[in-house]
Amino acid sequence: MFLKNYFSIFLFLIFSIVLSTIIFFLSFVLSSKLDDAEKLTTYECGFNPFFDSRNEFDVKFYLVAILFIIFDLEISFLFPFSVSLDFISYEGFYSMLIFLFLLTIGFIFEWKRGALDWD
Repeated sequence: MFLKNYFSIFLFLIFSIVLSTIIFFLSFVLSSKLDDAEKLTTYECGFNPFFDSRNEFDVKFYLVAILFIIFDLEISFLFPFSVSLDFISYEGFYSMLIFLFLLTIGFIFEWKRGALDWD
């Protein structure tokens, strides 16, 4: 009974592994391995790089990355929370409020540091 129910999933898994392995090896065999000058140049958003790639990044880059993580976490936890709001207990509700409060503190920190100002 167990094999009958999950045989299609097992077959799909085997098929996907075999197909991805074939595609990987075909792309390795058929690809061009000759390096030309254009292929070896550094690429930075369609422009030639302005400076050496080993320069330090501005702190604003890291602040924007933290801001992205804050919003990404908020959305990824807020949507399931809002869908299951009828079924959770008070403990789950208040723990989500604490989580949103901590994310709000992070957002205020980013705001005060100037991550939302585009100079």
